[in-house]
Amino acid sequence: MPTENFSTRFQDLDAWPSLDILSAFYEGQLAAVAAVRPALPSIAAAAEEAVIRLRRGGRLVYVGAGTSGRIGVQDGAELPPTFNWPDDRLVYLIAGGEGALLRAVEDAEDSVEQGTAGIRDAGVGPDDVVIGVAASGRTPFTIAALQEAKARGAQTIGISNNPGAPILDSCSHPILADTGEEVIAGSTRMKAGTAQKVILNLLSTLVMVRLGRVYRGLMVHMRATNAKLRRRSEIMVSQITGCDDATAIEALKRANGDMKLASLIALGIDPAQAQAALERSDGNLREALAQFPELSI
Repeated sequence: MPTENFSTRFQDLDAWPSLDILSAFYEGQLAAVAAVRPALPSIAAAAEEAVIRLRRGGRLVYVGAGTSGRIGVQDGAELPPTFNWPDDRLVYLIAGGEGALLRAVEDAEDSVEQGTAGIRDAGVGPDDVVIGVAASGRTPFTIAALQEAKARGAQTIGISNNPGAPILDSCSHPILADTGEEVIAGSTRMKAGTAQKVILNLLSTLVMVRLGRVYRGLMVHMRATNAKLRRRSEIMVSQITGCDDATAIEALKRANGDMKLASLIALGIDPAQAQAALERSDGNLREALAQFPELSI
């Protein structure tokens, strides 16, 4: 298994100067990111399918053990503030339970029963998107969860760092980032973990773009929960519409902070008409704007 292999290149690593050690670590991180490029078509295909399920009201379900589980939780936890993704449409299944987020529960990953039960207890169904992450691709907990989810009709995405890993055969959308041996043998929190985070960043962000939560490279669906973000939302409305600050602030007030609705209002659209246009376009601002050809934007 490549991620567990020992490299003779690093056998005297602990005797090297600190800068040389860091250089080796750094090279490993760059290699991890590069290993994701061949997986881009697989990530795109998984994202396109996920959008279909999520538009029907499905949930994102992250499954993993140890480092992989924590990376999954980190990805999901960032979606509500960044894209206003509903908290009740996120599920986290980590081997060993929530306590394993802060303290390792190493033997929990071997439990097939817990993996299966987690999916069953969460009521996973055909509209859900289940993402299983495992560097080795052999983690019983994660594979069992994916198999149960697949049997229930959910979309299943398996992410691994080892070619031919069982997890890649246990899901509908396998994603491989072949990161090879680690600088420190078996320490998959390094290269493998970095590649996993990159994959999840790309996957979840593409999903949010396709769901209309981004317009012209702007986070038009974010939660403006503090002064910095409220100011950012004002700037974004001004950027989108070309209006001045006062108009943006007033539009956001009338739209109760909804940047998409505020943008249409700032362009002179009646609030009721603007809301109806957004509903017809499933919240996609670009498509909503297209319903008003008289606007030059």
